[in-house]
Amino acid sequence: MQAEKVNEHIVNWLKTYAATAKVNGFVIGISGGIDSAVTSTLCAQTGLPTLCVEMPIHQAANQVNRGKEHISQLQNRFPNVSNAEANLTPIYDSFKAEMPGSKDETKYHLALANTRARLRMTTLYYFAGIHSYLVAGTGNKVEDFGVGFYTKYGDGGVDISPIADLMKSDVFALGEYLQIPDSIQSAQPTDGLFGDNRTDEDQLGASYEELEWAMLENEKKEIDFSNYKDREKEVFTIYKRLNSNNKHKMEPIPICIIPKDLKQ
Repeated sequence: MQAEKVNEHIVNWLKTYAATAKVNGFVIGISGGIDSAVTSTLCAQTGLPTLCVEMPIHQAANQVNRGKEHISQLQNRFPNVSNAEANLTPIYDSFKAEMPGSKDETKYHLALANTRARLRMTTLYYFAGIHSYLVAGTGNKVEDFGVGFYTKYGDGGVDISPIADLMKSDVFALGEYLQIPDSIQSAQPTDGLFGDNRTDEDQLGASYEELEWAMLENEKKEIDFSNYKDREKEVFTIYKRLNSNNKHKMEPIPICIIPKDLKQ
């Protein structure tokens, strides 16, 4: 990947989109991960106001520290970058206390994890509203269009997606070019939604490198499953299952079309 040219292309795209939309700048949720670090750095390069928002909910200290390190570095490099912190832990705890439990522990914890993401989406749109900013999404191509690894109307609820055409490996390459802090570049990717140390790979059952391979394989016109090694078969099966199960996130909302004669 030609990192310098890709960087320039995305920054110009952001400038053009913001000018067309007649908005003042961008707001990005900072997680301490590579995707949000790269996205916020791209937005900062536009010269437009760029607001980095931390939204901890019982967050692990290492995630919080990485996020703060990145914001500090970004502010030292770009005078148009500002930051805000919205501690959503009390709001999340109040919500949780009001909701009924579930006998299905897996579904219960997943519902709460998605609730965290949706509280953050609401918070970002509040900041966007009072400043006339766009909410910049941080999803990459594997997450957004491969396995659907995001929360519907959570981190999937954004105005623009600057890095959604980049594979995770591309994001890391761009991150290196952009001099993202080493602590972020070397960290295991995690969504941080469960309040523990589980990584994205723990949840998905495969690494991003493996899922990128499966995504590219799936785009081939002819797939010879018999030539795959055992792990490749396993990864491809994981990819196909996630891609199928999460189609509802990646496709437009189904609309019940009423026949014209019934409307007369």
